[in-house]
Amino acid sequence: MTSEFAVRSMRPGELELVLEWARQEGWNPGLDDSLAFLEADPTGFFVGAIGEVPVGSISVVKYGDSFAFLGLYIVHPDFRGKGYGKAIWEAGIATAEGRTIGLDGVAAQQQNYRRAGFEPAYLTIRYGGIASTLPASTLVAHPVLDSRLEGIQRYDSAIFPQPREAFLAAWCTGRKGRRTAVVRKSHKIRGYGTIRRCYEGYKIGPLFANDSDSAAALLAELVPEAKGATVFIDIPAENREAIALAEGMGLQPVFETMRMYRGPAPATPLKHVFGVTTLELG
Repeated sequence: MTSEFAVRSMRPGELELVLEWARQEGWNPGLDDSLAFLEADPTGFFVGAIGEVPVGSISVVKYGDSFAFLGLYIVHPDFRGKGYGKAIWEAGIATAEGRTIGLDGVAAQQQNYRRAGFEPAYLTIRYGGIASTLPASTLVAHPVLDSRLEGIQRYDSAIFPQPREAFLAAWCTGRKGRRTAVVRKSHKIRGYGTIRRCYEGYKIGPLFANDSDSAAALLAELVPEAKGATVFIDIPAENREAIALAEGMGLQPVFETMRMYRGPAPATPLKHVFGVTTLELG
């Protein structure tokens, strides 16, 4: 490594550059993910740079004092095999000291992550395709008003390991190509979900719900936003009801990752996770 190399916090515009790298890697991020990502933890995004030129990246987004999530670990192909990735990794990990750290690892990297102290927790399967039908439900979901997020934030904090109010306020905002819906019964929230435009098609996540009927109502409200384009959902393999809903819409498995943790795994109620929020931030 050259003496000019250093790991530092991302500067304005550099997260968009890294998300473009992610697109080139085939990770298919959302078209406007950067705003919400930065709201999750403005101090959680780093680049390794040679002088002024970014050559690699990592995000270690901190949620409270006990949990963090690692993603966007990329070294640009022109700079691989030179030790930059190891330096970026070590610098990023050090910022989450004392916290359990989660990540979603592809099969080729899982042994490397295990050597770094990460243990497998559960398999996530990405289902994708053009929805051939919408699921039936006894409930009806409705679009979320940007000014009425408090209930969703409370609901989310019972499923996600830590509260993430600022992230959700940005993630669920009804910008073009992004739609959030909520389902209630007897005035109580039974689930919510977001669909967003990505470089390829649309992704649904999070899709959190009390049960399959509630998740079906959300899908029936959200999927039409894709207007016939490809839809993707990242589903914990343990949630068989979620897989049945995806298969019922005509979606097929297209990709897998392993959720892994370094430190005590959070007690996530996977029966309520019908779709992971995003593989980059958990």
